[in-house]
Amino acid sequence: MSTGIMTLLTTLIWLVAIHEFQKPERKQNNRTIIISTAAGSLLTLVLTISLFQSLSF
Repeated sequence: MSTGIMTLLTTLIWLVAIHEFQKPERKQNNRTIIISTAAGSLLTLVLTISLFQSLSF
């Protein structure tokens, strides 16, 4: 998967998590929060590793 597509996907996942956090507490879906936060964290880690591998020292 190209880095650009992964970046867009990661951004969309974080936007879903942020949107869910902005809802009133009674209407928040805990499953959506947990899944989107975990997926966003994993993809952010992958993007970070990819960035460091592409740097030349």
